[in-house]
Amino acid sequence: MGAIIIVLQWISCEYVEVEVAQGQLRGELLDTVTGEAKYYSFKGIPYAKPPVGDLRFKDPQPPEPWDGVRNATQHGSVCPQIDLLNSIVVPGSEDCLFLNVYTPNLTPENPLPVMVFIHGGGFKFGSGNVDVYGPDFLVAKDVIVVTMNYRLDVLGFLALGTKEVPGNAGMKDQVLALKWVNENIESFGGDNQNITLFGESAGASAVGYHLVSPMSKDLFQKAILQSGVPSMDPHIPYRTVERAFVLGKSLNITTKNSTELLLSLQELPAVDLLNRTAYLFASESITHIVFKFTPFTPIIEEDYGQEMIFVSEDPFDTLNSGNVSNVDIMFSYNKYEMLIMLPYYVNDTYRYIQRYNRYPELLVPSKILMKANSDDIYYLWNKINDFYFGNKSISVENMPEFIQYAGFASLVYDVHRFIRRWPQVGNVYLFKFECISSRNFYGLPGAAYGLIGPSHFDDLFYVFDPKSLQFPLPTDSKEYKLVQQIATVFTNFAKYGNPTPDSTLGVAWPQYDKSKQAYAIIADNITIDYKPDAKDIKFWRKILEYAHIKF
Repeated sequence: MGAIIIVLQWISCEYVEVEVAQGQLRGELLDTVTGEAKYYSFKGIPYAKPPVGDLRFKDPQPPEPWDGVRNATQHGSVCPQIDLLNSIVVPGSEDCLFLNVYTPNLTPENPLPVMVFIHGGGFKFGSGNVDVYGPDFLVAKDVIVVTMNYRLDVLGFLALGTKEVPGNAGMKDQVLALKWVNENIESFGGDNQNITLFGESAGASAVGYHLVSPMSKDLFQKAILQSGVPSMDPHIPYRTVERAFVLGKSLNITTKNSTELLLSLQELPAVDLLNRTAYLFASESITHIVFKFTPFTPIIEEDYGQEMIFVSEDPFDTLNSGNVSNVDIMFSYNKYEMLIMLPYYVNDTYRYIQRYNRYPELLVPSKILMKANSDDIYYLWNKINDFYFGNKSISVENMPEFIQYAGFASLVYDVHRFIRRWPQVGNVYLFKFECISSRNFYGLPGAAYGLIGPSHFDDLFYVFDPKSLQFPLPTDSKEYKLVQQIATVFTNFAKYGNPTPDSTLGVAWPQYDKSKQAYAIIADNITIDYKPDAKDIKFWRKILEYAHIKF
């Protein structure tokens, strides 16, 4: 659909109207945080029918048209959730399937590249809103940015083993959002044949699933995965249908019939469903929950006669077959991923550190624990303890070693597994993020332990402007230079499938291949090296091979 644009002026605000398939939208013209550019903002656009009532837990349905002009100057509701980092219930509505479109130009001479972002949060919390994901840095470099909400936790990932609720509703929300973008982005000046799908943490894991899902095929042409891939330890599915019935039991629903369970769960307030994580985990072995944030995550779907199956096999098996989307792809991870968890590791209330001494098998990743026998587990946790801690007890005294271990065990080695298994179907790049500045919000506590560098999530503050944190960004600051560098890397990739298509960034970034394993280190400048974290990767390869899991 071509854009129908009407510009309106009210006092000091400039509003603009565009037409999409469902009706007209009124957005607004805004300044970027530095005042160097302007962009058009359209927020709270419904991309699906509200998943309420008998649609709760089920696959999303296409959006309905609206009459008149819809106000798109405010975000729609966030999805019901519990903020994991602050342990608070976030007010929200189940009518939450909205996306936001930010464009620097509604009528460009040539259609603009599009970057669609999937937020992280362990599939448990988060939204696409500007409190964290302000689009300023990216739109200033002539790309369109789209962010989205999708259903979270039990509302997005309950699986009953039935045609009606096979699981992965939250992932199918994302598919519907991508379809909406493909059908409507031309109205915002965008090129629906040049879409980059990117995400961080659970959002990166989601991007990885879309790379292997038949439902997502041909909906995007490039992908960026920041600190995440499918099948990471925090997101491994475990007894998914059984968990649904345990959830019901915790809410005094005693039926063993899936239809009766569904009807009962659909009648309860959403907050009652979200508050059951502790109960569910308490009913399981501690060895399955060490890195897990939520009992409800993406799963491998079985065929129950549902119209479409999101994924039917482990993504790593799909990589082996080569049946993946033909896209250019860029992977990344941060220097000190698990610094974000430091307050929990050192707080006696959570007793995380003591757990590892009392239950040393927790050192072994869940994907191994689920398959190995007791003798193998004993052997492996001794190997891990020796490699990272020299067979010493784990305490705050060896926190740097623990942060290194936790980062690799929870996600870094899986990033390397995924990129090594990825078929060479397009351009492939890898970088390690090592920027040091005041924007490293979650990495700052690491200084007390001699760990100076970015944590999990910190890289996002160089890609997006988090409005809720109000980071200052003088144009003569180091932070500004770093933001410009990262934004250029990301938008170059979105435009050209190459983060350094010219000499602007002062480096020629080679593609990753399995022999040389070239990667970029992004710090004050970009440098190129080979075989990242070779010692740790060699160790984890041996650990997985011992457990008969292909690296």
